[in-house]
Order: sequence, then C-alpha cells, then structure tokens
Amino acid sequence: MAGAQLGKSEALLNIIGYHIHHDPCPILMLQPTLDMSQSFSKDRIANGLLRATPCLAGKVKDPRARDSNNTTLHKIFPGGAISIVGANSPSGLASRPIRLVLCDEVDRYPASAGSEGDPIQLARKRSSTFWNRKIVMVSTPTNKGASRIEDAYEKSDQREYYVPCKHCHHEQTLKWSNVRWQDNNPDTTKYLCDECSCLWTDSDRRWSIRNGRWIPKGEFTGIAGFHISGLYSPWTPLSDGVKEFLSVKKNPEQLRVWTNVYLATSWEDEGEQIDDYALADRREPMETIPEEVAFITCGVDTQDDRLEVSAIGWGRDDESWVIDHHVLYGDPSTPQLWASLTNILSKVYETSDGRQIVSRAACIDSGGHFTNSVYSYCKKNYAKRFFAIKGVGGEGKPIAGRPSKNNTMKCPLFPIGVDATKDLLFARMRIQEEGAGYMHFSDRLNDEYFRQLTAEKIVTKFVRGYKKRVFVKRRPRNEAFDCMVYSVAAYAILNVDVNTISDKIRSEPKEAEKPKENNTRSFVPRTKGFVNAWR
Repeated sequence: MAGAQLGKSEALLNIIGYHIHHDPCPILMLQPTLDMSQSFSKDRIANGLLRATPCLAGKVKDPRARDSNNTTLHKIFPGGAISIVGANSPSGLASRPIRLVLCDEVDRYPASAGSEGDPIQLARKRSSTFWNRKIVMVSTPTNKGASRIEDAYEKSDQREYYVPCKHCHHEQTLKWSNVRWQDNNPDTTKYLCDECSCLWTDSDRRWSIRNGRWIPKGEFTGIAGFHISGLYSPWTPLSDGVKEFLSVKKNPEQLRVWTNVYLATSWEDEGEQIDDYALADRREPMETIPEEVAFITCGVDTQDDRLEVSAIGWGRDDESWVIDHHVLYGDPSTPQLWASLTNILSKVYETSDGRQIVSRAACIDSGGHFTNSVYSYCKKNYAKRFFAIKGVGGEGKPIAGRPSKNNTMKCPLFPIGVDATKDLLFARMRIQEEGAGYMHFSDRLNDEYFRQLTAEKIVTKFVRGYKKRVFVKRRPRNEAFDCMVYSVAAYAILNVDVNTISDKIRSEPKEAEKPKENNTRSFVPRTKGFVNAWR
C-alpha cells in the first residue's frame, strides 16, 4: 500500500529503510540509467531518507565523507550495503551476491545490458545464493504486448485494491468507466458506485480508500503482484484526472502517456495496421494550400533510379496536410536529377488567404548506393536547410538526434529514430476527427500512394527471449511512408512552435486589408552635391 499512496520511488525508499534498520542485507537498486540512479541515491537516500529517519541516522556515513564505502552509487551500513546501478551497465550487475533486488521502472530498461542479455535476469542471478531472497519490480506500464511489468503481473496472484462504498458497503475496484462529469466541466466530477449507483464525492472516495483491502484474483504461487491507479490517490482529486483527460483525449501520443501514468494500464493500439482504403477516402481538393498551413517540410527518399519527394504542411496542434508527392526519375549520381530536386524543394506555394510559402526544411535519405551524392548536395545546400539523414532503429531513439560530421564529406548527418517516428504516424493516421494531429490528403495523390503509405504493420516478436514491437513490410514498396517519416524528421529538426507561428499569421492583416502604400513622393530640392557646392 505504500507504493500506492506514496509513489513507486517512495515505496522503494521505505523498503530500503526497513532493511537497513531491521533486516540488514546486501541491496541492489536497479535503475534504467546511471544518471537517474545518481540523482536517486545522492538526493533521495542520503538526504531524504537517512537524515529524516531517526532510527537510520548514523548507520550510513555522511555524504560529505569521501571513501570507497560511501560513493554516490555504493554505500555500506552495518550488516549490509546498497549498490545502485543502471540497467545498461553489465559490469554493475556482475560479481556481487545480493539478497534484495529492487528494480525500478522496468519498462524503461534497455533490451540488453550491453551485450550480456536481459538486465533483470542478470540481477536475478545475483540473488541465487540466498534462500530468502526478495526481488521487487515496479514500473509504470507502457505498450501492451511489450510491457515487462504487465508480463510479470500476469504471472503473479494479481492483487487489486477493493474499496467499500460509504453508502451500501459494497466492495469494488475503482474504474475509469465509473467516473462521471457533466458538460465537459471537471468541477462536476463524481464517482458512480457499481452496486447502488450513488455518486461519491472526493471525501467519500478518500473514506473508501482508507477502508480498503487487497484481494488477489488467483492463488499465491510465490509471486505477489499489486496493481493500483491514480484513481486511488488521496491527494489528487478526480477532477484533476478528468481535466487532464479532456486536454489529451484527441491526441493519441498524449493519451498514451495519460493511460500509462494515470490509469496504470498498458496502451493498446487500436489496430496494428492501417487501412489504405480508409485513408484514400479522406482525399480533399487542394487547388491552393489551406490557410491553416503555417509552414511546409519535405521528405526525400533515395532509390537507385529515382528520388521521391513528399511535401507536408503543418498547422496548429500538429494538424497536417499532405500537399503533393513527386517521383523524379533519373540517375542520383548525375547533377541533372539533383537540379530537378532543387526545383521541387524551392517551389512557391500560394495559400487560400494569399500568402506565398516555400518548404522550410527537407530531410534527404543518405542510405543506399548514393550516399556521397546526398552528402555533397546537402553540404552545398545546408543553408537552405536541406539535411542529410540516416535512419536509426530501436526503441527509445529520439525523432531527430544531434548531427555529426563523422563522414568523408564532413557533411552534418542527422540520426533519425524511425521507430518512434513511425509510432507517431501510426497514431495520427488513426485520428478520425479534424483538429489536433489529424492528417489531410490532397486529391492529387493516387491510390498507389496510399498503398505505400500503409505498406508496414506492427508485429510483436520475441528477440533473445523478450517481446519487441517491430515494423515489417506487408507490401514491397513503402517509399511514401518513408518520405512522410523524413518530413516529420525535418519538422523535428526545425524545433519550432507551430502554434506560435499560426497565431502570428492569424494576427497579420490579409492582403486585402493592408493599407495601400502611397508611391507619390513630394519633390525635395537637392541641397548637396557638386552642383550646389558653389553656394
């Protein structure tokens, strides 16, 4: 219950404090990365736990005392020691016997600690010499089918916290489906009892939480599992959860975070593949660019006999418009093809409100057989924001990373996290209502474009014994999807606030409203110069 009311990190601190005082033993705290563990150990353990708890005072040396037994990541106390390591560090998980293993935020762990395998299994091996070992795993869940904590919970007795109704005393778990509010007003939020349909106030809910109990779903087989959500928080009113939900419900990326963090449930995509016919039915006329478009970015895919280019406009809250898709046939090693690309990337578009805009940035794929040609073109046109990119697979990679010049041409090369970008695009292609994140498509796009755009699907595979979500082709050609990925990467590299730009455009007077300039100038006699110098 400590984990439910104090938070995951505070619950782990309570476990550490208990064992330091009552049951000293070797303790291993496993964090996703070393940077997180340093912050946790120095600020939370040394200052927050040891100094604030009288029974622990003096058992661990003052953090200012510098010796091998009191480092940032390793502290010795009578009868035991605590070591804090990152899940990405295989050396920290080796050569030490551990009785108490605390694994924090396991869904954020890398798939492998270096090249030595699953970090949880490595940590578990450290405790094999103890008959009374204890392994604690806590985490906010992530994606369904690839969540470590969800998999571990399903192997446990699956305990849930049941609370009684103050009015009818029926025991129940708190569910989001029973939260009620009126007219999008979070201040009217109440909770509906399963049994008597009475609406609870926050005061009633807190009373129920104080009088609740853990009830397992299955038999105990040596693993106790606990699940609890933000609905049980005694400090956070339900209205705060509703307010956050209303602000993110139309944005799948933000809704995913809210589902993981507040409801403590894994996120399940509505579907693992996108229907190309459904997207094609959304085509709309775009004789001129919609006035909502604030700027344009382009993505360029490089093939052996052609270049393919997509132009995408961006508006408020990342609403987007796929304006056009071009296929330029030719040899990428010749300057003629790159000259044609320059014409496309420099094209001037006119919006329906009379503005003229051009592409602000373009990302060009440097993979394939014409890497040096891409480097040469992008280095020469870097001032125009034509960027060379290289896709990088794997979870946790940012959409656009820091550029490097570690290549023969010394051209700035941006690494692009293709998995993160594709996840983003899959979520946005599922949005059905116009507004935040919605994707519009021009009627100039043919059916082949949509087949290429939906040429990949997400599957869950087992790699080295753990689940991993990967993108696989279901059709041979996916150039349109790649171009869209690169266009999103160009947007990420720009790192601009599209809402601010949209507000600025909206506040500017339209062409018809601008006052006409008076070009007639009054004659001013010339008073200087060699003609009048004699005066």
